[in-house]
Amino acid sequence: MKKTFCFGSMEGEKKYITAEELKQHNKSGDLWISIQGKVYNVSDWAQEHPGGEIPLLNLAGQDVTDAFIAYHPGTAWQYLDKFFTGYYLKDFKVSDVSKDYRRLVSEFAKAGMFEKKGHVTLCSLTSVALMLFAVFYGVLRCDSLWAHLGSAMLLGMLWIQSAYVGHDSGHYQVMTSRGFNKLAQLISGNCLTGISIAWWKWTHNAHHIACNSLDHDPDLQHIPVFAVSSRLFNSITSCFYGRELKFDPLARFLISYQHWTFYPVMCVARVNLYVQTFLLLFSNRKVPDRALNIMGILVFWTWFPLLVSYLPNWPERIMFVLASFAVTSVQHVQFCLNHFSANVYVGSPNGNDWFEKQTSGSLDISCSSSMDWFFGGLQFQLEHHLFPRLPRCQLRNVSPVVKDLCKKHNLPYRSLSFWAANKRTIRTLRTAALQARDLTNPAPKNLLWEAVNTHG
Repeated sequence: MKKTFCFGSMEGEKKYITAEELKQHNKSGDLWISIQGKVYNVSDWAQEHPGGEIPLLNLAGQDVTDAFIAYHPGTAWQYLDKFFTGYYLKDFKVSDVSKDYRRLVSEFAKAGMFEKKGHVTLCSLTSVALMLFAVFYGVLRCDSLWAHLGSAMLLGMLWIQSAYVGHDSGHYQVMTSRGFNKLAQLISGNCLTGISIAWWKWTHNAHHIACNSLDHDPDLQHIPVFAVSSRLFNSITSCFYGRELKFDPLARFLISYQHWTFYPVMCVARVNLYVQTFLLLFSNRKVPDRALNIMGILVFWTWFPLLVSYLPNWPERIMFVLASFAVTSVQHVQFCLNHFSANVYVGSPNGNDWFEKQTSGSLDISCSSSMDWFFGGLQFQLEHHLFPRLPRCQLRNVSPVVKDLCKKHNLPYRSLSFWAANKRTIRTLRTAALQARDLTNPAPKNLLWEAVNTHG
């Protein structure tokens, strides 16, 4: 490991550094973190980190205990010693919220909740297989337009459920071994949906760590199409993509009407995911299992176009593709509801307020337990963000505990119906849209302009 020196102090037999000194080691090649007051140098290992380098960079030079506990099982602690610098954090303190959070994680672990996954994956994979069979049968063996339309809608539902399996397997092991778990990721993601699991991990890990940071969370960086806050109008720099998010005339125009275009865009949002997958897999970035991801994508782009080609004419083919995309828009909308209308901030996340940042940036969708399969457990978005390794079948069980803890520490716990969450999200988009119009047209306009743009 590369030797990196900093000034510190010694008290007794222990060597100490301050939080300010730790902050100096906050970049690639010089990356230190603190876990429970012990300082670790992960500079050389960051590139090998299973979750990628970005989560480490976002929290570099800080105490990351809560994030480490959230994402790693107890067996991970044994690997930390080889990164220990010999230093301890001099002014290490634990907030009352963090104490309660860590206590909950410990209680869940002792109760075996992280290992009790139920039969969710088996049921999901079985349903995906049955739907895939029905889709192929409907296209290949039926001549009816309605059968083809039904097959397209069923394919959209298949993509939704398959994405949930990929999501689950990306956060915790759903199969009997890590090898089979990776296979489940590639099949449910790359092969069946056409979306690379490598791309998903790259963006999703950054999203979890920097939840609702306008310049660090890629899930909020949708300029020129959408902007959830007027702070994006300052053309801030994305620390994730490493480029400026330009708020140019095109962005102003599109954002001015985003509360009208939101649902139509969601119907074709899948196209963007395909594009992002190709951009990553064929980029110069380091991509884990690049060859396997590309092979999986090739599987999708073999069977899906072939299936569509068996439809009798081009109008039906276009209808089939658009209908399947439209069904998956429900999932795209759901993910937006979870975060678009929650609180946002600018800057890197702070390791000392892990619980607070997750509660501030997340919103739950309230529904009956019979709808858990439809939302994939992610209607409990806050619970999932706080305990990302917790199987989805456990999220409803821990919800009351999380709600009580939020109430104890006077933190927001938002849980709205699907309809109410949609209204809140559209209201957020409309507010930003009107602000964008003000920036574009600060001077008073004629009555026709006012009628169209003030009451849009």
